[in-house]
Amino acid sequence: MLGVFGGTFSPIHYGHLMICEAIREEFGLDRILFVPAQIPPHKDINRVAEAEHRLEMTRLAIMDNPFFEVSDIEMKREGASYTVDTLLAFKALYGPETQLSLIVGADSIVQLTSWRRFEEIIRLCRFIVARRPDTSDDVLDKAIDHLVSDYGAVIKKSKAVAMPYSSTEIRERVSSGLSIRYRVPPCVEHYIQEHRLYR
Repeated sequence: MLGVFGGTFSPIHYGHLMICEAIREEFGLDRILFVPAQIPPHKDINRVAEAEHRLEMTRLAIMDNPFFEVSDIEMKREGASYTVDTLLAFKALYGPETQLSLIVGADSIVQLTSWRRFEEIIRLCRFIVARRPDTSDDVLDKAIDHLVSDYGAVIKKSKAVAMPYSSTEIRERVSSGLSIRYRVPPCVEHYIQEHRLYR
């Protein structure tokens, strides 16, 4: 089973890594693909690092985990990075019988019906949801019930809770000259310093 974890990753941090490792073990995933978005459709592109920097930071962050891989599939595609296009590409690449598990936060499941061609996404994958401190269990459970009953979605709720780390907070700390130690892997911290990102 192949896990798919997309995001802006500006920068990738320990919260991303820890939740994916917990989900990999809990659901017996063979590996997890980290997919940095070239042009995130729901983010202000002017507030994130350039795509090649985000891709390289992701590579550095996961290089010591044999179950993690980075995919540049969205970097090679022009225009906004839509999940439905990425899942279709992975089905073509790995075969239609490959089970794709899309790893998302609770906030994403609550907003799923606003995603581009969300009904097609539901047919292409199952979802593994990590709870988040900013989304109550009641709100999450209602969203899951709605997606399952009305659209036939397959959704598994992880026992893991996403850590309250934030890429936004990390960028703000860098721009203020504050430490980001213990928020990102040392290799990512060094890369940010070396390339003077977020200043």
